[in-house]
Amino acid sequence: MAKKIIIVGGHGNISLRLARLLSPSHSVTSLIRNPEHQQDILETSAKPLLLSLEDVSVPDLSKAFAGYDVVYFSAGAGGQGGEERTKKVDYEGAVKVFDAIEGTSGVKPRLILVSALDIRDPEKIPAHYNDDDISHSKRLRAVIPAYMHWKYEADKNLVNRDAFKWTIVRPGGLTNNPGTGKADIGRTHLGKTISRDDVAKVLALLADREDAAGLAIDVVGGDAPIEEALNAAIEKGETDFLG
Repeated sequence: MAKKIIIVGGHGNISLRLARLLSPSHSVTSLIRNPEHQQDILETSAKPLLLSLEDVSVPDLSKAFAGYDVVYFSAGAGGQGGEERTKKVDYEGAVKVFDAIEGTSGVKPRLILVSALDIRDPEKIPAHYNDDDISHSKRLRAVIPAYMHWKYEADKNLVNRDAFKWTIVRPGGLTNNPGTGKADIGRTHLGKTISRDDVAKVLALLADREDAAGLAIDVVGGDAPIEEALNAAIEKGETDFLG
């Protein structure tokens, strides 16, 4: 069934791919802050909405979300502006979206949030991690500590909410390689990368998967067809967030 969908962070590399996948079957709006990006959004067959996540108030964002079935959060500072902007977009922007969904009148939209692999309490090591995973995690946290911290704070905030349904998608390292249509989804290891094309496909499939509510799902490159891997992960019902 066709849904009304809004993508926060609509000009991101994954978001543009996602809009192209969703637009043939759904009504898609992409939230952007730069008017120069409007044509890029139109070329995905989505509708651009000029609204700065950093500046908009929660009540105004709630009004923007009214009537939508699904909100995707795929915004991020992208390493620009230092820790202050990382906190403002990746944490404060995310929390603003959560608050706005809670404040939406009528039926509240479902949230699908793009996070990242290994976003967790640094003191809690997942039971399935091996020595390579632990080493990889330590290297990653040394390189981008602010990003890992503020994404964790945002995810931790979300998992404690029950006023609306949500799903967290946690992809591994991203590439611009053509998608393979295959992935490893669920309890994964950290060394594998994944194409943005394939992440977008997972996200698009989740538009119709209300049964994934309450799950944090890891996604890396793999050998299983994405539809099958996602079905198995949802059926298993394991969440990969360690708060």
